[in-house]
Amino acid sequence: MQPESRQPAAKSAPAHDFSHAWRALSHRNFRLFFGGQSISVIGTWMTRVATSWLVYRLTNSALLLGTVSFAGQIPTFLLAPIAGVIVDRIDRRKVLVWTQALAMLQSLVLAWLTLSNRISITEVLALSAFQGLINAFDMPARQSFMVQMVEDRADLSNAIAINSSMVNMARLVGPSLAGLLIAVKNEGWCFLVDGISYIAVIVSLLMMRVPRNQELRARTSVLTQLKEGWTYVAGFVPIRSILLLFALLSLMGWPFMVLMPIFAAKILHGGPHTLGFLMGAVGIGSLASALSLVLRRSVRGLTRVIPVAAVIFGIGLIAFGFSHYLWLSMLMMLVTGFGMMQGLTGSNTIIQTLVDENMRGRVMSYYTMAFVGMAPFGSLLAGAMAHAIGAPRTVIVCGVACILGGIWFTSQLPAIRKDMRPIYQRLGIIPQPPLEEAAES
Repeated sequence: MQPESRQPAAKSAPAHDFSHAWRALSHRNFRLFFGGQSISVIGTWMTRVATSWLVYRLTNSALLLGTVSFAGQIPTFLLAPIAGVIVDRIDRRKVLVWTQALAMLQSLVLAWLTLSNRISITEVLALSAFQGLINAFDMPARQSFMVQMVEDRADLSNAIAINSSMVNMARLVGPSLAGLLIAVKNEGWCFLVDGISYIAVIVSLLMMRVPRNQELRARTSVLTQLKEGWTYVAGFVPIRSILLLFALLSLMGWPFMVLMPIFAAKILHGGPHTLGFLMGAVGIGSLASALSLVLRRSVRGLTRVIPVAAVIFGIGLIAFGFSHYLWLSMLMMLVTGFGMMQGLTGSNTIIQTLVDENMRGRVMSYYTMAFVGMAPFGSLLAGAMAHAIGAPRTVIVCGVACILGGIWFTSQLPAIRKDMRPIYQRLGIIPQPPLEEAAES
């Protein structure tokens, strides 16, 4: 099956031929998804920047920046496991259509309240919590649906890398547009653009042709499936170790984004455009990272990438915390974005490659918990720490934690590779052992 088709293609391609880098786009459903998401995610990043700036403009409080982020992410932490079970039981495309429609409604309401000058911090908190509720279902459904959009599993890792590249191109464009719109108009226009942009991804989902035999039918109760998912994740060393590392990075590393308005306004003495430049620098670093992964022909070697990426991420944060110059801060955001995306995309690829299909939704729900679900606690912690010791010292402490996490993951690599090897051999990613060795073992 797929194992035989994977390796020869990689060997026969010339070293200078990069056509393999875009092979996932040969699949019609993935092309539709890529086109719709390329538009929608720009709006999403505009809303993220605009929300942070709106909260800081309304409250001038680092603590409330963290609180709003907490409200927007805690529903994902609480509901993701149940959402994963539901994603494994019903049509994933239908789940995505509903989540995108509800997210569009949320953005349009936020736009109306802001443009009519009726917005308050209470309404921002409520709408952020609503978006977190949507994300609890959207993220595991989106990650699990990836394998249905790319019929040949050999192209799955390429699809994940291309998707990351698209998200990071949007990360580059979206914050810059947001900074310009906020400077010229106000935050409400960013929310309006985001709301309209959801139409593109909804249309792309409706245009897809997904075979009915890919819809999963459950024969056990929700509680039983929930227990099965936890047992699978907790007992499988590679997935467990990756999720533990990314829970730490989500708690201590990624909340630096919440503090960006403080660095832009108080440390670097700028305005919305400065925030846009910093976020854009993160986007450039992340995009370069994702493109480097697009060029990979195989998932082999990604276990080495993950701890190195965590250390790079931490070094970037520490240096950013010491910087008082815009050019240096932007350079460190390039480094931070590169390390962050190397680890994120690499871990996603490994998990999607290893996981059994009937567990995909549940496993990706725990991935969502580690990636997004721990972030609310991190955002609250970052806001409180910034309030107590200042934003620069906060990101320095967070950077040290990321480096320690990378060192710990390195110590787990022998056990991780031992459990991964049989699966990689079965999929044809690495050669099967000689028959004599297999018989002896």
